[in-house]
Amino acid sequence: MTDTTAQGLSTRSVHAGETRDPQGAIHPPLYTHSTFAFDSTADLLDVVEGRKPGNLYTRYGLNPTIRSLEAKLADLEGGDHALAFSSGMAAEAATFLAHTRAGEHIVCLGDVYGGTFELLGTNLPQVGITTTFLRADEAHRVPEVLTDRTRIVFFETPSNPTLDVFDIPAISAQARTAGALTVVDNTFATPVNQNPLRHGADLVIHSATKYLGGHSDLTAGALIGPAELLTPVAVWRKNLGQMIAAETAALLARSIRTLPVRVRAQNATAAAIASFLATHPRVTRVNYPGLATGEDKRIVDAQMRGGGGMLSVVLDGTAAQTAAVVDQLRLFAIAPSLGGVESLVTQPITTTHHGLDPAERARRGIADSMIRLSVGLEDADDLIQDLTQALDATTSSR
Repeated sequence: MTDTTAQGLSTRSVHAGETRDPQGAIHPPLYTHSTFAFDSTADLLDVVEGRKPGNLYTRYGLNPTIRSLEAKLADLEGGDHALAFSSGMAAEAATFLAHTRAGEHIVCLGDVYGGTFELLGTNLPQVGITTTFLRADEAHRVPEVLTDRTRIVFFETPSNPTLDVFDIPAISAQARTAGALTVVDNTFATPVNQNPLRHGADLVIHSATKYLGGHSDLTAGALIGPAELLTPVAVWRKNLGQMIAAETAALLARSIRTLPVRVRAQNATAAAIASFLATHPRVTRVNYPGLATGEDKRIVDAQMRGGGGMLSVVLDGTAAQTAAVVDQLRLFAIAPSLGGVESLVTQPITTTHHGLDPAERARRGIADSMIRLSVGLEDADDLIQDLTQALDATTSSR
């Protein structure tokens, strides 16, 4: 593997985890093989029993394409090791199942992806694992809800779709006093803007489908952290069949090589759009880390290097009136994902949080008139013009 010690993020994104192919390929080749052969039984056992690194069987993750990707992921997040998955939800499920048992407990702080709500609130209770859900404004209650059965404190920062930020060092310290792990979803921030492990988190999760993939053409997940915490997760990944395909791993590694260039450009454009929308008469609230004030600004300044490419806004209208604005947009495509080179827009009530009880959505500040923007790589002026025409064209319909 390439030694990237003390090198910059852009250099590491290109070179970390990569080995020069004997045939001269400038990047690790794609190995589609399901299994790998050995010269002797002793050599096989060295890999099976963990004495030597090597390749064995792709469902186990012992495939050179996947191993190279995982080394790159670990490097970018400042972790010892990484596990790649078939999706972000696969990474979450394996992590929760590996580190909690029936009768044990998880704390989920703030807004999270709708699928995560369903996993924690519906699926895991079926196997005896319960979750206490706290709103963002209840972060001070984390010590209060921790018990001797709590195994994980989980949160996104910034969160989806309200872009709340949480103090990673403070929450990690609180969890540690109860013997619980802190697991942070870093999908929105990416390793370009934030490294939770360096601020006290135990594990970092990504939906690599989003910014790490960056082109809306793959589905993958990642978990990064120390070997002792990843080893039990790897067993669940193996036996649940959650392994990333080698073809997807190669595509993801390719995408990560341009991650800093993409995300830094998206940071700048999203900041410009957030500032524009903050002054628009039809916008009642803009949620964006770069506009944070007070305690939130302190947190952003302490643990983030950029505001990210995601923002959400609340308009002064009904759900139908907000949908009219969304439908009027031309450069922003209506789609439920994020993090790609193209700009996307969605109403959380119709996609990411459609399945969440309306009363619970309201309690969490996920308004019917909220729209979430994933800012791509188009010119900022063009995106602002698109938003302007959509807001102006629908003003009379309020």
